[in-house]
Amino acid sequence: MPLDVIIILVGSAFSAFMIWLTYQTNRHIQPKQLFLLFFTEMWERFSFYGMRALLILYMTKELMYEDTDANLMYGAYNALVYLTPLFGGMIADRIFGYRKSIVWGGILMAIGHLVLAIPMSTTFFLGLGFLIIGNGFFKPNISSFLGNFYEKNDKRRDAGYNIFYMGINIGAFLGSAICGYLGQKVSWHLGFGTAGILMVLGLILFLLNQKMLEDKGYAPATVDLKTPIFAGLGLEYLIYIGSFLAVGVAVLFVNRHEITDLLFPILGLAMIVYIIYISVNEEGKSAKEMVWAALSMICISTLFWGFYEQSGGSLNLMAERNVDMTLYGNKLSSAMVNNSINPFYIILLSPLYAKMWYWLDARGLKPSDPIKFAIAFLFLGIGYLVFLFGGKMGLTTGMMPLIMFVLGYFFITCGELFLSPVGLSMVTKLSPAKAVGFMMGAWFFASACGHHLGGWIGSKMAIDDSITSPIDSLPIYMTGCKNIGLISLGGALFMFAASFIIKKWMHEVK
Repeated sequence: MPLDVIIILVGSAFSAFMIWLTYQTNRHIQPKQLFLLFFTEMWERFSFYGMRALLILYMTKELMYEDTDANLMYGAYNALVYLTPLFGGMIADRIFGYRKSIVWGGILMAIGHLVLAIPMSTTFFLGLGFLIIGNGFFKPNISSFLGNFYEKNDKRRDAGYNIFYMGINIGAFLGSAICGYLGQKVSWHLGFGTAGILMVLGLILFLLNQKMLEDKGYAPATVDLKTPIFAGLGLEYLIYIGSFLAVGVAVLFVNRHEITDLLFPILGLAMIVYIIYISVNEEGKSAKEMVWAALSMICISTLFWGFYEQSGGSLNLMAERNVDMTLYGNKLSSAMVNNSINPFYIILLSPLYAKMWYWLDARGLKPSDPIKFAIAFLFLGIGYLVFLFGGKMGLTTGMMPLIMFVLGYFFITCGELFLSPVGLSMVTKLSPAKAVGFMMGAWFFASACGHHLGGWIGSKMAIDDSITSPIDSLPIYMTGCKNIGLISLGGALFMFAASFIIKKWMHEVK
């Protein structure tokens, strides 16, 4: 049996054990709805990350794009994936409600994955278009929906979001490992198709357990979805039709990635202005300043995601070209290894982080959210500097030792756990009740900007056709890792300094 398959089987068994252990130790503490949303998101993330593990490798190896174009298109795709939640959050807040948004998003994403499974190059970008629009409806609203099952200052909230985040990453680990192996070593389209099947499973799970969600997540009572308003169609069906039309726009934007260079600064400025407008309309100084605190952390997260998201772009290519993937005489799939290390660490560490937050909170020692963000940047910088050190160990062969690659991801993952689940929780507790969906969309929009930035950063580490030796390509990747590591450490210092102001704006919200 290939070592890749053994790793997948062992990892799957470990994931199942961690799910069982987490459920047994938290089922009497956390709301029961957490575990339904946990599993729904887990299978959706299986599909998304399973496809992501293959994306840039498929573009460079099968569609024969050069590194620069592949990185920029990859960045545009991911940017749009995290831009559409801004609009999906608004639609859920004002029109659809969380339930209908999650279901419609899941349907569109399932279509996207199954289109990618068709063995034709012309279907590739169409599949990405469906994924982009579907993710906009699904991603922000399942995270926001979870917040409905906690009170404003519920001490279980941070731990609950860490558990939810573990569900995300169990899906990401299994998807990256299984689809990465199938796609790279069996068939690209089999990998894409497997991702689609699991997306359908997650959607069915959610639909079969609607009663568990009580009376939450429905469309606002003031909204009439059925009354005809145009061409005999009600608002609900107009949104469905508009979603399909938006798929075409998304396909255009991925193909013409230069459009996003103009789009994102404009949208970013508009988002900031609108959030400030939200704060101005809040009653009381404390309510206004809590929105400012959320906006500050949303903005700084953009830089974190720009560096972090090299994992699916330049680091994916570096793993293929400049990391020694040989283990016990077996050459492992680079797509499987690179894309599954991070979620595996999260599965391992998330319960420990959840316990850590309980322990620190009970003793009044839990750091504030801005301090957590500072620590996140610190770990991120250390991780990239570990890559740099590993590269120096392999200069004579052009191949970084696998152990150093794995170790670097450990520190990056530690940083992620101080920022990403904390950010989800932060948005739900600092946002006005009437704008939680939009603010969650803004959080993901910051990720969109980070992914767009990440595509640009990846293009600066591109390897052109004249470089064919790993000895020549390794220094290019190492220069990028050095710069990212040092700037990340600078980001940590900035956040430590800014934390005093941001914490004051939070007005004791924990």
